[in-house]
Amino acid sequence: MEYPSKLIEEAVNEVSRFPGIGKKTALRLVLHLVKENESRTYSLTEALNKLRANIKFCKTCHNISDEEECSICKSHRRDRSIICVVEESKDVMAIENTSQYRGVYHVLGGIISPMNGIGPSDLKIDSLVERLTKSNGEAKEIILALSPTMEGDTTSFYINKRISGFSLKISSIARGISVGGDLEYTDEITLGRSITGRTLFN
Repeated sequence: MEYPSKLIEEAVNEVSRFPGIGKKTALRLVLHLVKENESRTYSLTEALNKLRANIKFCKTCHNISDEEECSICKSHRRDRSIICVVEESKDVMAIENTSQYRGVYHVLGGIISPMNGIGPSDLKIDSLVERLTKSNGEAKEIILALSPTMEGDTTSFYINKRISGFSLKISSIARGISVGGDLEYTDEITLGRSITGRTLFN
């Protein structure tokens, strides 16, 4: 792709590093910024600089936070007997948007993926074990809410093995057919899990 300016090319190369953004989308975004008022661009760069300089991770659950401890962990309204284990902070946001969960979280920072060089020691699994040890029995249930992939299942299996010595319930999120979905278009693995994980009709 030919660029009218070296500055445009450099900006496009940087923006296209974002996940899901190709060179064409990056070019549209960069050209949009060029057309915008200078103050808009400066506001964006200032916000990004503040993000990198000031963002923190909760000392308890490792979720993204503005302070040492996130608002969820600090809240007295949350049920600390249930800990939902997720891969990333975006999963916390997704679950929170359902307004169906009142427990707390533990963010691993990824999943075990030998192909990408990510092992158990690269994740926040040790801190989960330490958290359960320090809870003195307050934690009653661990929900493994990881991606339904081979890597996600491997991570869930490993965590289950690591925490099996604690006296608590270990569960995983339900997997099955999405509401409004047609069986003929559902993949075999999802359909199989829906059958084996069936629930009573009431």
